[in-house]
Amino acid sequence: MIRETTGIHKIKMLYLQLLYRCNFACKHCFHGERLQYADAYTAEQASNLMRLMQQEYSTEAVTLLGGEPFIYKDLPQVVRYAKHTLGLSVEICTNGFRIGPRLRELAPCIDLLRISLEGVGATNDLIRKAGSYTAALEAIALARDLGVPTGATLTVNRYNIDEVLPLAGTLAALEVAQLKLHQLRPVGNAALHPEMLVTDSSDYERLRVQLRAARLDIEVVLDEDLSENSAPVCAEPARREDIDRIESDPRGALTMSCKAVGKDSHAFWYDKDTNEIAYRPSANDELALAIPDVVYGNA
Repeated sequence: MIRETTGIHKIKMLYLQLLYRCNFACKHCFHGERLQYADAYTAEQASNLMRLMQQEYSTEAVTLLGGEPFIYKDLPQVVRYAKHTLGLSVEICTNGFRIGPRLRELAPCIDLLRISLEGVGATNDLIRKAGSYTAALEAIALARDLGVPTGATLTVNRYNIDEVLPLAGTLAALEVAQLKLHQLRPVGNAALHPEMLVTDSSDYERLRVQLRAARLDIEVVLDEDLSENSAPVCAEPARREDIDRIESDPRGALTMSCKAVGKDSHAFWYDKDTNEIAYRPSANDELALAIPDVVYGNA
């Protein structure tokens, strides 16, 4: 149905939110009140969607996230099906809080473990959870020792914009390969914390200058909206024959643009019962509004 409506033939990666439930309630989380919702994929439904995306759209990789994927009870089953049955590249995006036993179990099946951090020490813990910074670094160190490649993400906000470089240095020392920087958008919990938003876009340019001047032993990738002039205009997703990703939330809503995630702007829906993708257009969906995807570039 995606192909028939948009002309898209290939979707490289499926971002699969397995559940809303999380052991954190971060101040910036785009899920907001949905963190309390019970919606979740069963292992069978998750496997069905991954297989469907591979068969219909030549999907090569899956990123498993939530909520918090490491508290999802059937995570081992889903990971092994993705890796061993479908041959997909498997990435897991996690807060890294007390994940040691499961990480050891699943290490051979994980191609990338991406840890979310929001600053150094107390800044991270203020935004995320007390003790989360130490736990995240311990998870990164364990992954390194297990031979699992690691990356990290940070959502730039007023609390942490001056800690990007120190954090990058810490991560580099732990052999983290990449730090990915996102712009904070006022969705979910972030809408309740407007004080976190960076209101002067020149602060983004200052960050970019600092990153260019620093000699970091880690790749830094930025959301191009982290600039004074915002991101460059790019082709609408609906006009392309292939896209990098599509994201499914735990209800089955499918979203192609990161800028539309969390806003109920999806035009497509995965029906878990029939294992089919349905087109459900509205005046406010991402196709009708021509919502562009996020553009990333190197610092």
